[in-house]
Amino acid sequence: MVPWLGPDDPFPPVERALGAASGAPGLLAASADLLPSRLIDAYRRGIFPWYSDGQPVLWWSPDPRMILRTGEFKVSPSLKKTLKRVLRDDAWEIRVDHDFASVMRACALAPRHGQRGTWITADVVEAYTSLHRTGDAHSIETWHEGRRVGGLYGVSFGQMFFGESMFADVTDASKIALSALVAHLRRHEIEMIDCQQNTSHLASLGGREIARKAFVAHVRASVDAPSIPWRFDKTVLTDIVTRAA
Repeated sequence: MVPWLGPDDPFPPVERALGAASGAPGLLAASADLLPSRLIDAYRRGIFPWYSDGQPVLWWSPDPRMILRTGEFKVSPSLKKTLKRVLRDDAWEIRVDHDFASVMRACALAPRHGQRGTWITADVVEAYTSLHRTGDAHSIETWHEGRRVGGLYGVSFGQMFFGESMFADVTDASKIALSALVAHLRRHEIEMIDCQQNTSHLASLGGREIARKAFVAHVRASVDAPSIPWRFDKTVLTDIVTRAA
């Protein structure tokens, strides 16, 4: 049975999450609240919230866990060509934390294959925006001719980045933002991006599954490291283009 967490109740050990034979593999707990303090505790333990509007807050720790190692990021020939164009054309920009809440709302509106609606409700935007104000959540945004055309957001502690969602209004706009993020993380020797759940899109970019035990061990060893700076622009893409040569 999945435990219900009161305001002061700790998370159970992640090993108690429902298994593959259940109808909800990885489901660990439920609660009524999505307080920033609860979110911070969750991420530092390798747990994340995911639920539909009208449901209680559902907390997950799946096994295996989908991750992207920054050194394994795949750049297709077409994406490499796009990144070169972004680098040489002044109409393209990468902005960091320019408008975090708007990126979240754009992600909420992005269509998802096989999904109806979104879990990124007004309450979720408010909770993650609180983390953004304290420097624990960030948006990486692709801009073209003064218009935001794609981006992503996630949570960062120490040497760990937890990816949450992305959107693209033009082709490859989210991949451009992800490429910039990967390059920035590599420069600061961050090895892993948490992708939470397996999708074919993430797999095509180099994402793969690892055992929850290995993931949680990496998180615990990474989150207490010194935080990295979050100021960069599109010039970091040079690292990706050069490496993909």
